[in-house]
Amino acid sequence: MPKFELLWTRAKEFFKFSVENEEEIIKEISEGVSFRGSTLWVLIFAIFIASLGLNVNSTAVIIGAMLVSPLMGPIIGMGLAVGIGDLELLKRSGRNFGVATLISVLTAMVYFLITPLSDAQSELLARTTPTIYDVLIATCGGAAGFIALCTKGKSNVIPGVAIATALMPPLCTAGYGLATGHILYFLGAFYLFFINTVFISLSTYVGTRLLHFHRKRLGTQTLERKTRRVVLSLALLTVLPSLFMTVGIVRKSIFENNVNRFVKKELSQTGTQIISNEVNKDSLLLSVVAVGREIPAARIAEAKRRMEDYGLNCSTNSRPRVRA
Repeated sequence: MPKFELLWTRAKEFFKFSVENEEEIIKEISEGVSFRGSTLWVLIFAIFIASLGLNVNSTAVIIGAMLVSPLMGPIIGMGLAVGIGDLELLKRSGRNFGVATLISVLTAMVYFLITPLSDAQSELLARTTPTIYDVLIATCGGAAGFIALCTKGKSNVIPGVAIATALMPPLCTAGYGLATGHILYFLGAFYLFFINTVFISLSTYVGTRLLHFHRKRLGTQTLERKTRRVVLSLALLTVLPSLFMTVGIVRKSIFENNVNRFVKKELSQTGTQIISNEVNKDSLLLSVVAVGREIPAARIAEAKRRMEDYGLNCSTNSRPRVRA
């Protein structure tokens, strides 16, 4: 037992850290929530950069826009304000956050209204279907960012957090959805941005409580309990839709893997090369495009009988159809 306690003590020493200057940290975060003058122009140009990157499908340009973006300030400010009970900071952070969000979406919408390239590229589409993994990324990113702000390592960590949590591209995608009339794109992208906002703020809030920041009184204990319930309820309501989307994506991935295994094992033969396969969502027909030696009808019939072994429910109309 003493040996275990010694190991535990040493482990705690490795992970232990303390807040260097609480007042300075609060002051720095408070100053970062403002969106006026040069900060506002930086935001607008960052939005244009991100929109260009999404438009031409350039990952490097999108990353550059995320590094330039000042959006992280009011989001961390809201989490800090709730954590220390500073209503004035919460109001200022929320107001600036709303202004920054509105300007970002409108700027992106203007860009996509005037650009001659209107097709939705893969980088843009990737921001329309948030999942539970985005919740985890935002939570971990927010925690890393807040810890970095409390220590001397912030110069290296904050840019990485900005890239990982990706606040800018979802807003640009939302602007694209409004400009092109794709409301589902707008809703999906804005939901992703909302996930990032809530869980970066939540990580900051939890960090202030774990690090025992000095707390102002919000009022009565009843009001403080109500504040905690609101924070928890908001987090749960934000997570639920992403869980449903994750289940759908996982099911789709499993189905596609089963189809690929089925085609590879049941329809592959010497002298024939499978080019592609596709399942029609309406008729549930599996179409296989192959070149070379024709696949015999008997083999196709046998493969059809074995579809259920691969988790592919086979109805009377869902049989492999081969075009060679």
